[in-house]
Amino acid sequence: MITILAIGKKHEDWISLGLERYTKRLHAPWDVKWILLPHSSLQGDQARQEESQRLLERIDPRSYTVLLDETGKLLNSPALSRLCDDKFSHSQSITIIIGGAYGVTPEVRDAANLVWSLSPLVFPHQLVRLLLIEQLYRAQEIASGGSYHHV
Repeated sequence: MITILAIGKKHEDWISLGLERYTKRLHAPWDVKWILLPHSSLQGDQARQEESQRLLERIDPRSYTVLLDETGKLLNSPALSRLCDDKFSHSQSITIIIGGAYGVTPEVRDAANLVWSLSPLVFPHQLVRLLLIEQLYRAQEIASGGSYHHV
């Protein structure tokens, strides 16, 4: 099971269509559960503190935790597939965190087993959700030997 903790509003309609498309294709242990936590009403550092605290309260300490951040480690699709497949083969769940507009505190970063960058570019949070779910589907297909991913 993959739990995605994301700060932000509910999925916009055009994002929901893409999320549904890929989510339907995922199967255990690659199935995804979304937990959307609202933005803070505060600004800057105060918002980061409040949102990070809410994220920390939701992290299962037994789960392999991945923080998405543009300064993180770059992984190609086969590496992501191997990482997830390894965690699942050891009966470990995965939690992926998408922080808010002001980022996350060092405590959230420290709680992560991996800080992962989808790209050195910065994307809108809604688009990150879509990119993430597609990459999880691609990783599942690589792990199962499917034809979706072409080398």
